Amino acid sequence: MRATTLPLAVTAYTVTSALGLGQEAHLDALAQQRSGLRPNDFSSAPLACWIGRVDGVEAIALPAPFAQWDCRNNRLAWLGLNQDQFLHDVRTARERYGAHRVALLLGTSTASIAATEEGYRRLDGGRFPHDLHRTAIHTPHSLTAFVAAALDIGGPCLTISTACSSSAKVFASAERLIRMDVVDAAIVGGVDSLCESTLFGFNALELVSGEPCRPFDAQRRGISIGEAAGFALLERTDACPDAPLRLLGCGESSDAHHMSTPDPQGVGAEIALRDALDRAGLNVSQVDYINLHGTASQKNDAMEAALVARLFPARTRVSSTKGLTGHTLGAAGIVEAVITLLALREGFVPGNAGVLHADPACSAHFAWHNEPRPLKVASSHSFGFGGNNACLVFAHADASAHP
Repeated sequence: MRATTLPLAVTAYTVTSALGLGQEAHLDALAQQRSGLRPNDFSSAPLACWIGRVDGVEAIALPAPFAQWDCRNNRLAWLGLNQDQFLHDVRTARERYGAHRVALLLGTSTASIAATEEGYRRLDGGRFPHDLHRTAIHTPHSLTAFVAAALDIGGPCLTISTACSSSAKVFASAERLIRMDVVDAAIVGGVDSLCESTLFGFNALELVSGEPCRPFDAQRRGISIGEAAGFALLERTDACPDAPLRLLGCGESSDAHHMSTPDPQGVGAEIALRDALDRAGLNVSQVDYINLHGTASQKNDAMEAALVARLFPARTRVSSTKGLTGHTLGAAGIVEAVITLLALREGFVPGNAGVLHADPACSAHFAWHNEPRPLKVASSHSFGFGGNNACLVFAHADASAHP
């Protein structure tokens, strides 16, 4: 029998992306529908596309005790951790529960692979150059190992790498650990930085657009790859009764339809969505807003538009925000979870950025422009390669009581 999700207080959250550093920068960009995308100025070889690059990452210096983890991805993580007083909130939680009762669960799709790429480009006599001869950064666990050390976390530490659903699935793993009384709180999040493997890999799949991405546009031409770091702190509601926002439900599935293409009927996506709502004790009519996965690829957007049209009442509003941030891959789940939390907190529906001509397959659910609207319940969709799907349901505390 399916377990009901333990409602958790979301006591802190932050996001850093091409839109800027922290919550206020993102709220400002969302309000203005200002995109952070720009022509590709990252790759060592020419590639005509647009990217969501975070300014200032190269100038970041990790604290001296963490020098062994120095790489672009971990610099981006450190930049993200230092926004919105997140480090202070983590320290408070660590003092309240003890370092061994706080878990760390982070999602990433490439971790510090850019450093490994650079090592191969700079081979010296068949060996990595001395400055990159550090085993700590040539592993998918580099991100979580660095953040665990930086935050002095002693509880379970887990790296989840399930493509674009990675930093959504961390919420589900955290909920299970807290519900099973393994820990009392969890830091969740994700970081993915730009690297050539993703830029040229997605280009080889003919999924990269030569112009800024346009999710749900009739003439969409593919994704724009971005980078981001985002984090959230989840705690038991009885320990934080005044926290205004809650995680109510997490749903997961794997449809195994195709390595890089979603099931066209959205079977796996629907299973994850219904799983999240069932665990939250809600039905589709109670969802006010959905932040869609909305990558601007032909098949993802077609599947998701059809899913919305057949499942949700007309009052439910939906949109994709990847036209502003780009697709941040393993960080997409946390970026869009934080945007969903901001929409709940501020009472607005973010517009579906980038559309010039809406796809006729899109229903009246779509918010093409920002809409001021009180929201009680909102969800975020993250669908990864291989059919790995995750859906999250958030709500205001006064809407979080289970039937």
